[in-house]
Amino acid sequence: MIRLCMRFGYDGTAYNGWALQPGLPTVQAVLEDGLALMLRRSIRTVVAGRTDAGVHARNQIAHLDLTETEVASLARGADLEPGQALLRRLRGLLSREGGAIQVHDVWLAPPGFDARFSALWRRYSYRIADGPDRFDPLTRAFTMFHKAELDLELMNAEAASLLGRHDFLSFCKPREHATTIRTLTEFEFVRDAQGIIVAHLKADAFCHNMVRAVIGGCLKVGDGREAPGWVAIRLAEAVRDSRIILAEPRALVLEEIAYPDDAHEIARRAELTRTRRKPHDVSTVQPQSAPRSR
Repeated sequence: MIRLCMRFGYDGTAYNGWALQPGLPTVQAVLEDGLALMLRRSIRTVVAGRTDAGVHARNQIAHLDLTETEVASLARGADLEPGQALLRRLRGLLSREGGAIQVHDVWLAPPGFDARFSALWRRYSYRIADGPDRFDPLTRAFTMFHKAELDLELMNAEAASLLGRHDFLSFCKPREHATTIRTLTEFEFVRDAQGIIVAHLKADAFCHNMVRAVIGGCLKVGDGREAPGWVAIRLAEAVRDSRIILAEPRALVLEEIAYPDDAHEIARRAELTRTRRKPHDVSTVQPQSAPRSR
């Protein structure tokens, strides 16, 4: 089998998330239906980061495995590399989605590459318009409208308290046989030129609902519903309950995924990531917030 990688983006508004779900429209279903039509068999894709219903992606990464015969057939006689040929045909098949899913690149994977396990980190953004004066109906598909003004300083203090390697159980929906220990290396809120608050988060990986949960926790402090320090207390309790709310999905965007530059490190990274994180392997001292380069 020959492994190919693809980089693509999507507007998640009309989809019930990335992963296949019977009877529901998902990004994975659209991509795999197109591949099946092209190659006349079921093709499974593995994605770097599964997104929830309504969540968007600017630079998602996935891999798929084809036989040598299938790879050779992609160009259909044209003088094209396999990646270029698959890219051209996928773009044609996905045109029926009205531009909601765009494949940017396709290439042959280096040995040992795994879209999920070879990744070094993922980066997300989240847009918040706080106060009706900032509500723009033309951006409602990718911006959360929050009625109350938010205290950016308080929210950034809460965000800084989460930096480091922790058990994020209080902010995750656990999956069977999966850990909730993650290393969060970047989390801060900034206002852009239009006054919109944009959160930036980066971690080695994010567990299910984690980004929306930590954003939701900071919002509760930022608008005064909870006292400063509440997010750190919730982290230490390591208990998931109804006190944590999820921020709306529509404002969340998977922005970027990074992999080792050295091809020889690709397989090693995948093997390391598959090693289950241990409960004792967490930060004991809270790191200080560091400004994000802009």
